[in-house]
Parts: sequence; structure tokens; C-alpha cells
Amino acid sequence: MAKEKKDVEVSIDKGADSGSASNVTLGKGLDIGTANFVSAVQDNTGDLTVKMQRNAFIDVNADDFTRNMLTKLNVQYVVLSDKMIVIGDPAFELANIFNRETRRPMRDGLISPKEADALPIMKLLLESILGDPRVPRETVYFSVPGEPIDSDMNVIYHKGIFHGLLSKLGYNAKDMLEGHAVIFSELAEEDFSGIGISCGGGMFNVCVSYKTIPALAFSTSRGGDWIDGNTAAVLGIKISKATAIKEKGIDLTNPKNREEEAVIIYYRNLIEYTLTNIKSRFESSEGMPSFPEAVDIVCSGGTAMAGGFVEIFQDVFDSIKFPIAIKNIRRSEEPLHAVAKGCLVAALSE
Repeated sequence: MAKEKKDVEVSIDKGADSGSASNVTLGKGLDIGTANFVSAVQDNTGDLTVKMQRNAFIDVNADDFTRNMLTKLNVQYVVLSDKMIVIGDPAFELANIFNRETRRPMRDGLISPKEADALPIMKLLLESILGDPRVPRETVYFSVPGEPIDSDMNVIYHKGIFHGLLSKLGYNAKDMLEGHAVIFSELAEEDFSGIGISCGGGMFNVCVSYKTIPALAFSTSRGGDWIDGNTAAVLGIKISKATAIKEKGIDLTNPKNREEEAVIIYYRNLIEYTLTNIKSRFESSEGMPSFPEAVDIVCSGGTAMAGGFVEIFQDVFDSIKFPIAIKNIRRSEEPLHAVAKGCLVAALSE
């Protein structure tokens, strides 16, 4: 859990009628990502509390030896179908120790159809980062992907499942496009006009907004997991190992070995793929806004955190004849928190 100074522009005091919540600013934001779940809550002093949990789990044998080991390591677990389940960040660490892959409740930005235990695991994850509503039916805005443009998947089932899970936890659940949430979080000073890209694990989510109104929103089925999977395939290593290479502090402008070179090749290809799709959608769609001034492109998400990401993005952008004038290309100050913050802004605006 991290404490941050408030940097959202919209805040409405919604004190409850009675009880300890009387001076609390109500409403929560939730980023439902393939790689991480992130929640954002604002207290009555204006401070922002962010919680994050890796969206992964691993099952281990339910024997005394393993139970004692996890207890000594201070690793929390639950018992599900005669298996001991470790969720979140400890699951990722155990997977690397035992040379196993973590199991993922979500795949390619949506609920995984191949993971039978996805729903109970996600319920546990939601409980761990959201906690109980401070008043009955407290509003929580949660992120959903835009419709994918390069796959047959749709977000209807995914959206409905999370509405149901959050409602069962006592919340008034409302959904928000992931790319739109980036706009709400990062482009307040630009009147919420510009391009927001959430560079996630399962997808890249894009939103073009004019004065808060999304004019174009879509997702692509390539994200950080696509980089990891392809890197692992060409290097002959486990996907979790490829993820660790990417997350250890790589500089995309200065590869130090063959492994990092592979990661960079797929990063560059992914950025080019995303920008090309934005360009083609902008040129082929009707009703696109005519921006009177140049706008910003702002990127968020874990995949945007690699060193040199903005430089590589700018380099690829310069090679493409983009249809609108761009003033700045930048990364959000807190890439992992931006979507949750944007959802919180929406919740506080009600």
C-alpha cells in the first residue's frame, strides 16, 4: 500500500448520514488488469491511498511440510478444492523459485476461459485490495477494455462478471473504458482532450478524447504478455523468466545481452503495431474530433515502465505520418496507478 498526495482535479465530499464514514469522501477506483489489480481511494484529508496486487496465483500441495514452509515465509494462502492457493505477488515469487508458471485468472485482458478457478480467485483479490464498502452500495468504478479490433473476443461477459462480483461485495459497480480512465487521470490540465494509452499485460487500450468525451476507443490483443511469450519462445525459457528480465530494470535504448535485445525487438514491434492501428482507425472512422490545437499522447501501465519506453515510442512515432498534431508524448508519473486514479475521478464526480 502506498500513500500519495492527491493529484486528481475532481473531488466531491459525499459524507454519509451517520457513523465513522460521516467525513469520508466516498467512491473508489479499480483497475482490473491482466497483470495487476489496483485500487485507489481518497480520504477526507485529500490523500490518495493506492493498493496493488499481482493478478496471479499458484497451487501447492496441501501437506504439513508446505504449510509450515509458507507459514515461516509469512505467505498467506487459502485452501480451495484440496489445494493450497497462494495469490498475488508471493505466487509470482514462488513460481520462480520452483521453476513453475503462475496461473492467471485473466488472459489477454479478459477473464480466462481456460482457468476453472478464476472467479473465486478474483473474488479473493478484490476483497484484499478493496475491503468492505464504507457505506452500503458505495460506488466503485472499474476499468474494462475497449472492444478488441484484432480478435473475436468481446467484453460483455467480462464486464458482467465483474459487475456481479463487486455487487456481491456490497458495491454499486460502474464500468469505465480503460483508456478513458487514463485521460481522466492524466489530462485534466488539457481539458481531458488527447490520447490515452493503457499499456497493459494482456492488451493495449486506446482512447481518443475531446473534452471528456471518448471519440474513439479500442483495444489490441497485444500487450506485455505478448512480449513475454514471444521472448520466451525465441530464447527457450519459461514465460515467468522472460517477465523477470523485462521487469528487473531494462533500458530499451541500451540492451546489455541477447535476452534484452529480444525484449526490445518485441517492444518496438508492439509500439509500431499500436500506433499504426490508431492511425488507420482515425483515418477510417467518421465523426473524429478536429482538435484546434496539438494534443498529448500519455501512456500508462506496467508495460510502459521500461526504461527508454518514451524514447522508443517517440522514435517509432516519428516514422509514421500521424493524422493529428501531437504536442508531447509522455508517460504518466505513476504508470501502475493511472487507470485506478482515473476510475476514482469518475467515482468522485458523481
